[in-house]
Amino acid sequence: MKLPWRRNISRMSGYVPGEQPCEDGFVKLNTNENPYPPSPKVKKAIAGALDASLRLYPSPAAAALRRQASLTYGIDENRIIAGNGSDDLLAMIARAFVGEGGTLACPAPTYTLYDTLVAIQGGKMLRVPYPDDYTLPKALSRNRAPVTIVANPNSPSGTSVPLAQLADLAERIPGLLVIDEAYADFADETALSLARERENVIVLRTFSKSFSLAGMRIGLGFAHPAIIDGLNKVRDSYNLNRLSILAGEAALKDAAWMERNVAMVRKTRERLAASLPEVGFVPFPSQANFILARKSGLDSARPVYEALKERKILVRYFDTPRLSNCLRITVGTDDEVGVLLDAMKRIGRIRKSPNPSVKA
Repeated sequence: MKLPWRRNISRMSGYVPGEQPCEDGFVKLNTNENPYPPSPKVKKAIAGALDASLRLYPSPAAAALRRQASLTYGIDENRIIAGNGSDDLLAMIARAFVGEGGTLACPAPTYTLYDTLVAIQGGKMLRVPYPDDYTLPKALSRNRAPVTIVANPNSPSGTSVPLAQLADLAERIPGLLVIDEAYADFADETALSLARERENVIVLRTFSKSFSLAGMRIGLGFAHPAIIDGLNKVRDSYNLNRLSILAGEAALKDAAWMERNVAMVRKTRERLAASLPEVGFVPFPSQANFILARKSGLDSARPVYEALKERKILVRYFDTPRLSNCLRITVGTDDEVGVLLDAMKRIGRIRKSPNPSVKA
């Protein structure tokens, strides 16, 4: 039987997430999860809801989560939308603003899910290359696309664009500016003020990184009420389950716990960045909970990635022209980073050895 796929679906490739190991014992530094647990108040909130109420549908618009987000961030509830992770919010944006043949612009390289969501819509990507230092490309402000996305801090580079430049970009482009702030809690600046002030800006947040809740799939979008109203038209009904709503609400109520975890990650990030040159990698300046590092004098970092994987250490390797000599390394605990650096030193000694078959 020949299935009646839409032409763009049959031609496209799906998004490829970071590897999830099927066995225990890995040092997992490849998908930017937080190495520290969520607030104990989250566990308590979830445990308290494991009762007969699970037979009932959740709040369609995640009312309790949005109410607490309004208090935490000082933004009116009618400017907040909740999603099943920020990826869900990105999918809503693509459904609402990118039609068949439509265009989405973004600097590149960046989060590859954007490509997948646009391909699903039958749209086109306008990729404006980042310069080597990952500053905001000037040509991005001249694009005429209905939607422009800037991941800030960017993935996979970890670099950040100053708030003033984002405000200027919002002023110059004719359409919607989406600022994807998945890693903003690890950075020095946030663009939430633009979501309060501008009619064409939406800022996205996720609970997967700083709040240590990747497994619960919770995201928030902040924007002008007209944008929120439109996105609600294309939002899946009951897109957050009861437990995720409670978990997100409890996490926001204990933001101090998250901030302590973030402080530990930032401290370890500094140690990792300072140590990578000792093992032959040059780090890009990171404002996220990961570091992109380039291997000096090497066309491909794949051999190092594979050697680490043999030692049950996972980092992220991207087999693309701009990134093939790089590794993206999640900031783990101090112990995990120590294991990684020790392994990279041993791998470096093996590669320099006249008899590389001998393991160090």
